[in-house]
This record gives sequence, C-alpha cells and structure tokens, in this order.
Amino acid sequence: MANTENGRHSVDSRSIRTISSSRIDDESSLGSDSEINGFTTDRQTDKYGFIGGAQQYTEASALDVPPAVLRQREVKWLDMLNHWDKWMIKRYNKVRLRCQKGIPPSLRGRAWLYLSGGKGKKEQNQGKFQELDSQPGDPKWQDVIEKDLHRQFPFHEMFVSRGGHGQKDLFRVLKAYTLYRPEEGYCQAQAPIAAVLLMHMPAEDAFWGLVQICEKYLPGYYSPGLEAIQLDGEILFALLRRVSPLAYRHLEKHKIDPILYMTEWFMCAFSRTLPWASVLRVWDMFLCDGVKIIFRVGLVLLKCMLGSREKLKACQGQYETMELLRTILPRYMQEGFLVREILEVPITARDVERENHTQLKRWKKNHGELSFKSPPRMHGARLIMLADPPRRQDLQQHPTILVAEEELSQQLKKAQKSKKKSLKKSQFPEDIPNPYPLPSAMPPPPAYPPAPPPVLSKPTETVPQSETIPILQGRAPPAEVPAAKETLLQRSTQSLSSTEQDTYL
Repeated sequence: MANTENGRHSVDSRSIRTISSSRIDDESSLGSDSEINGFTTDRQTDKYGFIGGAQQYTEASALDVPPAVLRQREVKWLDMLNHWDKWMIKRYNKVRLRCQKGIPPSLRGRAWLYLSGGKGKKEQNQGKFQELDSQPGDPKWQDVIEKDLHRQFPFHEMFVSRGGHGQKDLFRVLKAYTLYRPEEGYCQAQAPIAAVLLMHMPAEDAFWGLVQICEKYLPGYYSPGLEAIQLDGEILFALLRRVSPLAYRHLEKHKIDPILYMTEWFMCAFSRTLPWASVLRVWDMFLCDGVKIIFRVGLVLLKCMLGSREKLKACQGQYETMELLRTILPRYMQEGFLVREILEVPITARDVERENHTQLKRWKKNHGELSFKSPPRMHGARLIMLADPPRRQDLQQHPTILVAEEELSQQLKKAQKSKKKSLKKSQFPEDIPNPYPLPSAMPPPPAYPPAPPPVLSKPTETVPQSETIPILQGRAPPAEVPAAKETLLQRSTQSLSSTEQDTYL
C-alpha cells in the first residue's frame, strides 16, 4: 500500500483514487484545456458543483431540507458564530446537536473554520500564508504536487480545468504546507483534504484548516512512514471486535490487515469513498467531535458489509472480501441511513484513547519506538479551543458583504411585537374600544333626525367618558354601528394574516 517516493513513504496513488478518477489516464485527464472546451456547457452540474456522473449516488442519497427550516438554521448558526466562545464553553452540546443535524450550506465553510480552530490560528498568524505563498518552495515537493493536481476531483467544476483557479489555489495551499512543516513535507492524501476545504473557503482559510486537521485531528497521518495510520488501523480492528464480532472473526480468519482497506478511508476522511451529501455530513460531525466520527463511519461500513452470515457466504476468501469492501453498496452510504448509524455506534473518544494506549504498547513491543513524534490528538472542537484559547477579537467575523445587523434585528423585533399585538387583538376583541353602546341599552329615539357620529382618527384609541356622555344622551346611534364594529375586527384579522406572511421565524 505504501511506496517510497523522494526518499519517504507515501500511499500509492492508486489506493487513494476514487472510482471515477481511476478511469482517467494520468497523462490525459478531463482537466486538460483541449478537452475542457465545451465540456461544462454540454454537461450539467449538480448542486455541489460536480459535473454529471462523478457523484452518481448524490441525488438519491441527499436529504432535502425545507427552505423555511434552512433559514431558521442559518439564523441560529449566525448567532452562534457571533458569540462563538460562549457557545463552545457553555452550550457545546447544542453546537454538537446542530452539527449532527447538518450545517447550512451557506455557512458551512465559515463554521468549519471556527470548529477546527483555523479562525483563531489565522488571526494569530496574520500574513504567514502570504509569506509562504510568495516563497518558491522545495522543488521535489513541487513536482509531486503538480502531478497530483489533476487527480483531485477531476469532475468538479472547480478543478476540472488544468491550470484553472481551483488547481492553482490547491497548489498554493499544498506548497505552503510543505514550507510550514518541512519535516513532514507532502503526502498524496493531503490533496483531497485541501480540495474539500477549497470548495467551501478561500485559499488562506483552507490552508489553516488543513494545518488544524493535520496537527489536531489526524496528527502523524501524513508523516514519513505512515506509522500513525497503521496504529489507527489496529485500533479500528480492535473496536470492530466490540461492534461486529462476525466481521472481526472473518477478517482475522483471512488475515486481512486493516491497512489494506482503511488507508483511503481515514487519510482522506472518506472524501473519496462516500457520496458527496454524506461526505459533508460526516465532515460536519468530524470537525465537531474529532476522529471518533471517522472510526464510527469505518465501523458502520464494515458491519453493514460483513456483519451477517448471509453476506459472508459471498466472500469466501481474501480477494472476494477486498472486492466487497471496495464496492460498498449505495444504500449503506445514503446520507440519512449513514448519519443515523453513526450516532448509534457506542464508541466514545475515551474508548479510542484507551485502545490507542493499548495498541501503542503493543507497537513498541513489536516495532520499537515511533520514528515520528506527532503531537497529541485533540478529540473535538471544544478541546482544541480549550488547549489554545483564542482572543475575543480573533473570533470576530470579517464578512465581505456587510449587512446592518442592528437594523435587521430591530426589524425582526418590531415584526414579532406587531405579531403579538395582532394576536392579542384577535383573541380579545372586547378590548377594542367602542364609543357607542349597543341599541338594546339605548333610550327611545327622539323625533328630530340623529346627528352623524364623530369621526375618530384612531379606531383603537379609547374615547374619554366626558366626551361620550353628551353624545349619547338623548341620541340613538345610526343603524350602521354594528357594521363599524365588524369592520374593525376584519381589519385586525387582515393585519394578523399579513404579519404572519412577512415573518417566517
């Protein structure tokens, strides 16, 4: 699975390609300028930016959220982002729940940057990315990166053109990381991670997001020797014994090493395995809760594919088992099913750390000390924030489109107040003042013709008793008085309906 390239171990590119990209010859891809002419006009893109066929299961597996619910979630996320430190410290469980429901697409990039801690890291290192971007970089890593650019989501409109803005930004981010961490250099599995981030945020934000994933969430995954990913493979295999004993015994019987099937899953954070709707939901939870989500996804897929005797009858050997794990059935990768199963897996961060301690002892006994000392792994956004608390000013947002937030909040408050007032009016019509009593309580009409009723400028304003007494004595109200009362109620009902239509929250 690993080969030596430029003096270091790296994952074979064939093992971390998607099914779609493996059909493309490395020397001539759809990203070339000669083949791209007219391509985007003839083929439609889906809502994620993929040109037809690359994400064949996306439309069937995606869950459509009603627009009204989406708008409500956006308002809630905007409030969280504006008071991020308070939410993370005092109401982190609510943040986790909203990540499990799915981050609104319009705010996903910003939320990922805040969850990963990249926002604070960026503000504390102002100008660092520009400095790294201006440097030429190590030639050996530049050549390897340039060869991998056209392999990253070649059917996505952002990366489809060789030399386009997407590939240029991807090169900038990966080159900057080799300069930022020269002891690690570049690993092929970093490219899809950076590409996913670039689909949702600018190059500088994507760089700091990549830094946080490599240092906090998956430390040591992309270092020389790939020892961390091998260690996590053993952890996954040990946890599988608790989740699905049948699958565990089958893999142990055929001596299928975890590194054979989980390398692409973990190193690319399932970005090359799952349909895109599921990838986004997994990343929402992964950046919130840490690597335990990646373990849970792997355990769910293994349990679904190898967790029953009927399924094991179809794979009697190592080759059949590996083919089965390479072609996971679409129904197990469906967004709704997968998220539900992930949340039900009884594996916590403490379980992962306990098993990590056990496997690390076994590794040292069999292989000696780890050659690359990686920083400790942080399980989730809250621990990352507590380990390196950002300043309040570092969390301030700097949007490119400015909206008068105070005016917007005042308008929403006024709309809610008017809605409450109209509801009170409709529920208690007796509160509407009426300067005229009912005809049954009036004295007999006089001989002279009645005078017209006084015109009120505000129908909801109560007329003092001193003004009503001389009008009511010896005079009967006109016959149209009941109709006037009905008109006031009708107006109240109309104002209520219009208010409900204007305010959706």
